Amino acid sequence: MVCALGAAVCFGTATVLQAMAAREAGAAGGGGDAALLLRALRQWRYLAGLALDGLGFLLQIAALRSLPIYAVSAALAASLAVTAVVAARLLKVRLSGVEWAAVAVVCLGLAMLGLASGTEGAESGPGALRYAMVATALAVLLLGLLGGRLHGRTRALVLGLGAGFGFGVVEVSVRLIDSLRPVDLLTNPAAYALLLGGGAAFLLLTSALQRGSVTTATAGMVIGETIGPAAVGVIWLGDRTREGLTWLAALGFAVAVAGALALARFGEAPQETAAPRETPVSPPTATP
Repeated sequence: MVCALGAAVCFGTATVLQAMAAREAGAAGGGGDAALLLRALRQWRYLAGLALDGLGFLLQIAALRSLPIYAVSAALAASLAVTAVVAARLLKVRLSGVEWAAVAVVCLGLAMLGLASGTEGAESGPGALRYAMVATALAVLLLGLLGGRLHGRTRALVLGLGAGFGFGVVEVSVRLIDSLRPVDLLTNPAAYALLLGGGAAFLLLTSALQRGSVTTATAGMVIGETIGPAAVGVIWLGDRTREGLTWLAALGFAVAVAGALALARFGEAPQETAAPRETPVSPPTATP
């Protein structure tokens, strides 16, 4: 559980650091997305955020190799609570009482999961599951093409859900890779599913956040990356809870995900709002 929580801290903090770097890069000059990215890459905060993303991914893999998927996915959704707290500190974002309560709810849910979670399931799942992950990753790409033609909140929700499904493919695929030998990786469909699902998820989430509601897109992503993978882990991979604590694990999972949904607006760290500019008043002119 320590690795899963560490990954959440890394991802949540990285979001805020990258938002601060992007803001400073935007203030430094105009240009397109490429120019903005190049300026952001010269910001130490952006580089630190990328390093934290990399560390978070390694911790996520370590967690998935030792914990049930339902515990890891709930912990990763909790990165929104980390983003909210760090944004309140570094970006001076004001959190409402409800949002502070949601942070506490996330922590409570994770505590219940930590108490109830068993060890990683020992089952490798049916052979068809690896091919099902590849098919799901391809479906995520197709969903991105179809969702891109929609508008408004529907577009953000569909793309967010698709991104969540893609990240869910990554979570399950990590468990289906039982050898890191190059020959074994090349012949394991789960390795291709991991790469395809992760890439598709990032593309869909980026598109959803750029052209839609951050809150709607993030809520869809949280739902997509938690419920499906958790079910796969329990049904096919042998994920279980401690004896007699299934009810506590289910309650903790639901509480943690609900708290994360309440913090969905932090799927993209908010920017500081500039003070409104006063409109200068022209002096009255004499009437001839």
